[in-house]
Amino acid sequence: MEAGEAELNDAWVALEPGADPAGRITALRRAHEAYLTAGRLEHSVRSVVAESWRRSARARVCPESAPGVELDGDALTAYREEHPLARVMPLVRELTGAYASDGEHLVAVCDAQGRLLWVEGPPATRDRAGLMNFVPGARWAETVAGTNAPGTAITVDRPVQVFAAEHFLRPVQPWTCAAAPIHDPVSGRVLGAVDITGGDRLAHPHSLAFVGAVARAAESQLQLLGPRPDPDSLQLCALGRDEALLVTGGRKIRLSRRHSEILVLLAHRPEGIGGGELLIELYEDEAVTPVTLRAELHRLRALLAPGLLGSRPYRLAGRVDADFGTVARRLASGTVTGALSAYAGPLLPASQAPGVVRLRRRLTDQLRAALVSRGDPGLLADWAYSPWGEDDLPVWRALASVLPGAQRP
Repeated sequence: MEAGEAELNDAWVALEPGADPAGRITALRRAHEAYLTAGRLEHSVRSVVAESWRRSARARVCPESAPGVELDGDALTAYREEHPLARVMPLVRELTGAYASDGEHLVAVCDAQGRLLWVEGPPATRDRAGLMNFVPGARWAETVAGTNAPGTAITVDRPVQVFAAEHFLRPVQPWTCAAAPIHDPVSGRVLGAVDITGGDRLAHPHSLAFVGAVARAAESQLQLLGPRPDPDSLQLCALGRDEALLVTGGRKIRLSRRHSEILVLLAHRPEGIGGGELLIELYEDEAVTPVTLRAELHRLRALLAPGLLGSRPYRLAGRVDADFGTVARRLASGTVTGALSAYAGPLLPASQAPGVVRLRRRLTDQLRAALVSRGDPGLLADWAYSPWGEDDLPVWRALASVLPGAQRP
């Protein structure tokens, strides 16, 4: 076994200190070619890269292509200004200034869909990166750009290095990058990622640790910049979760499944709901008695601030900011991209409560219809290659209809 082909001890580190970069690049190019021509994965490919190559192949990413630019001009400016990560860009610039000014590296920040919002660094390096469309507004999600640090970091939700020929796209293989996801400090939802792109020197454990530290600092800054907790407000995160997360008065509470269902139904009906109707919305078994419901509500009331859960009818007295409500509002205003970015998955996917099942289906159907109507291949691919969209035939058909023949799934 050659030195460049030695199996790495840490699957998340692209190149261990002391390793031969040239030998590693040679081994990776051979492995990349073997995978593209014969579907064979060699032992020299790290597990995180092998899994990403498989996802890239399933998405029919063309290894000779370049990502497309989805936002530019006024549309890009407006989107950046409204994005939550705009508030932490001064901190990101301060922490990464040495990389962005050394003449070799770029610092980039993308959103949760892999769209690059900021790409900063020396003009000559930006010009070289522009040849592969590593520019603001371009979409670098795995589903369209294959294996790359920002797109893969978002997909696996952890810091990632991608070295040279580990990139799925051949035009990107002269570069090395390291990226880490940035999360909403309240809901935990991925907001985007911070990335450093440059030469082979980035293939070092220090760069992986560094971007992770920058991401954590950005999350802490978002926490500090957030509004002071309102003791009468509720933030409810129920998309993509079997058990909802409730934030109230600065406290984070992971709810039981039944309490999750109750709060989702009450958030959907701010005017309140009677006990008999709530019983029907919650329980498939018609034999469940009102006593059972009252016991659940009593336990839920103990978790909330005093006075937040009213009765006759049952209702939430404070302002409720629910993630599924955000998706519905954005759809109603025609902001399909914003709606998909806020959609973290089906509403309480394991719930069989009749009222929740109806809400879940309605929101999914509305978002699917909006995506199909829009016909944007990037948005359709995000849905089709998500865990909840992999068996969604209407979306796959819509995606196939808008892709060039060679890229059709």
